Amino acid sequence: MKQTLFSKDFTLVVIGQIISLFGNAAIRFALPLYLLNLSGSSALYGTVTACAFIPAILLSPVGGIIADRVNKRNIMVTLDFLTAAIILAFSLLMNHVNIILLLVITLMLLYGIAGAYQPSVQASIPLLMNQEHYMKANSIINTISSFSSLMGPILGGILYSIYGLKPILWVCILCFFLSAVMELFIHIPYQKQNVQNNILKTIQGDFTESVRFIRKEKPVLGKGMFVACGINLFLSAMIIVALPYLITEVLPFEKTWANTLYGFAQGALAAGGLTGGICAGIFANKLSIKNSGFILMICSLCVFPMGLTLMLFSSGFINYLIITVCCFIIMVFSTIFTVQMMSFIQTETPPNLIGKVISVILTVSMCTQPLGNALYGILFEISDGFEFAVILFAGLLSLIIALRTKRIFLNSLEKTT
Repeated sequence: MKQTLFSKDFTLVVIGQIISLFGNAAIRFALPLYLLNLSGSSALYGTVTACAFIPAILLSPVGGIIADRVNKRNIMVTLDFLTAAIILAFSLLMNHVNIILLLVITLMLLYGIAGAYQPSVQASIPLLMNQEHYMKANSIINTISSFSSLMGPILGGILYSIYGLKPILWVCILCFFLSAVMELFIHIPYQKQNVQNNILKTIQGDFTESVRFIRKEKPVLGKGMFVACGINLFLSAMIIVALPYLITEVLPFEKTWANTLYGFAQGALAAGGLTGGICAGIFANKLSIKNSGFILMICSLCVFPMGLTLMLFSSGFINYLIITVCCFIIMVFSTIFTVQMMSFIQTETPPNLIGKVISVILTVSMCTQPLGNALYGILFEISDGFEFAVILFAGLLSLIIALRTKRIFLNSLEKTT
C-alpha cells in the first residue's frame, strides 16, 4: 500500500540522500579541481571529465533494469559502500601511482556508480507515495541534491584551499559509509520478477521494451529526451568546463583565492538548484510541461551576459560576479525543468517500466555530456583571449533548442487531448 509523502521510509531515503549527495558533491568538486590545478589545461580537464561520463552512460540502463528487478534499497546500500571503498583506495594510492591515470579511473568509477544509482532512487518514489505527491517528492530529492551541492563545494573549496585534498577524501568516505548504514533501515515494496533468459538477453529485452514504449506509445518522452541531449551538449557542458577554467585559469586571481572563489561559484550553482527545487515544490500544482520551453528560454538568455561581460570588461571581480549570478539563475530554472520532466515521465510510465524508461532517457541524454565537455575543453583551449565567443556560441544554440522545445510540447500534448 502506498504511503503519504513523509512516511518513515521516504524520510530515511531523504536523510540518506542528504549525506550521500553531500559526499558526492564534495568529491566531484575536489578531484577535477585537483586535476586542473596540476595541469592548467582546459583540454585535459574537458577530456578527463568526458571520459568520466562514459561509465555513467553505460551503467545507467543496467541500473534501471536492475532497479526494476532487484530490491532498490539493496542497490543503494551496496553502491554507497562501494563508493566509500573506491575513495579510500584513491587516498591510499594517490602518492604511489600516476596521478592522472588514477584520477581518470576514480572519476570513471564514481560517475559509473552514480549512473547506476539514480534510477533506483527515482524508481522508488512511485512505490512510496501516491501519484499526486510525485512532483513534491521529486522537488524534495532535487532540493536535497542542490543543498548538498551547495555545501559540498563551499566547504570543499575552503578545506581544499587550506588543507589540500586529503581531508576532503576522508570526509567523503565517512559520508558514503553513514549513508549506506542509514539506507539499511529503509523498506521499499518489492515484488520479484521472473527471469526466464540469461542476464544479457534480459538486459536486451528490457532495453528493447523501454525503447519501444518511448517510440511507439509515448513519443513525447522521446522528444523530451532529445531536448535534454541538446541542453546537455550546448549549455550544461559549457558551464561545467567554463566555470573552473575561467575562474582559476583566465580571470586575474591568485591561485589559492581562485580555488576558493570557484568553490563559492559552485555553491551558487547549487543554491540555484536548491531555489529551483523549492519553487518546483511550492508551485507543483501550477507547473505544466507545456511551459518547459519558456523555462529553457530563460536559461539560454542568461548565458549572453556572461559572454558580453567577459568581452567588454577586464575586471576579474565584475566578470566573476556576473558569471556567478547568471549561473545561479540558470540553475534555478534548469532544476524546475528537470523536476517537470521527471514527474512527467513518472506519470506517463507504468510502474513495471519506470526504472527502465528513466534509465534509457538518462542514458541517451547523458551521451552528449562527454562530447560537450571535450568540445568545450578544446574550444576554450584554442580561443585564448576570446573565451567570450565560445560562451556566446553556447547561448545561441541553447536559445534555438529552447524555442524548438516550446513547440514540441505544445504540439505533442495537443494531439493527446
